[in-house]
Amino acid sequence: MLNAITPYQENDHDVLVDIWYRAVCRTHTFLTESDIQYYREMVQNGALKEVEIWVSRNTAEEATGFIGLDGTKIEMLFIDPEYHGMGIGSRLIKHALNVAGSTLQVDVNEQNDGACAFYKRFGFVQIGRSELDSSGKPFPLLHLQYRFK
Repeated sequence: MLNAITPYQENDHDVLVDIWYRAVCRTHTFLTESDIQYYREMVQNGALKEVEIWVSRNTAEEATGFIGLDGTKIEMLFIDPEYHGMGIGSRLIKHALNVAGSTLQVDVNEQNDGACAFYKRFGFVQIGRSELDSSGKPFPLLHLQYRFK
């Protein structure tokens, strides 16, 4: 099923925006359609170019998910909903640990129960909390850091 994790290429852009959108619609049930469109515009218009992106690909070399890193911080991790539960997120986290080291951190929406549980299962622990997200919107963030298991 999973063939490789490769660096972002410009021709990945639209496919990754689509994966982001479908994954957010499936997992971020606390967002309104207006909120989703606000963030989608950010992703569409440059957010992917501001971080180091690694793309998970299946054996047909189609993108199945991606992770975006800014140094030792995970800025984004989105998996195509058709591939949820198949280990792609775990594989991308392991890749990020190899790239960025074991001081990996991530901010996760407090209302995103699935993501919170995923990171905690993987060994991330809460080190802080913010009432607002990075855009100043009222979506609390949990600040997590990886701890060796």
